[in-house]
Amino acid sequence: MTLHRLLVLVCAASWALAASAQWQWVDKDGRKVFSDRPPPTDVPAKNILKQPGGSLPPAPRPQAAPADAAAGMQPGAAVAARPGAPASAASAPQLSGTDKELQERKAQAEAAEAARKKAEEDRIAKARTENCQRARQQQATMTSGQLLSQVNAQGERVFVDDATRAAELRRAEAVIASDCAR
Repeated sequence: MTLHRLLVLVCAASWALAASAQWQWVDKDGRKVFSDRPPPTDVPAKNILKQPGGSLPPAPRPQAAPADAAAGMQPGAAVAARPGAPASAASAPQLSGTDKELQERKAQAEAAEAARKKAEEDRIAKARTENCQRARQQQATMTSGQLLSQVNAQGERVFVDDATRAAELRRAEAVIASDCAR
């Protein structure tokens, strides 16, 4: 019985160790986030509170650019070191912080979205042009003074009276006002 309790205690302790392999950081909205995966790349190092193994993230290295500017040098310019002296941060390669592949994909996605919007605008413009032409034909037909007929719901041919003619003319003029004016 004692061996059984000891085994349960060891299992419980191992679960606690697995739970300690967590990342902790503060997101852009100021909320604490707990995860078993590292934070996104847009989270600054100062917002990472805990890494797996219980260690804090390493402190960020100071930038060499302000020191170079104060010395009258261009950022990223190599500094001649004394023999045996450690290499300075200025001689380290400069990272741009941008991903070219990500930028290319973003540009492609924006181009595809612009092409889709352009195609939709062209489709709408074509539909408006067709609606305008049909409405102008309907207006010309209604104002011609000819005797017009329509087929009703029972399939019978009926002549258009003055009230129906006026209603159809108003509808055609409304379409002309909305689609032809642009």
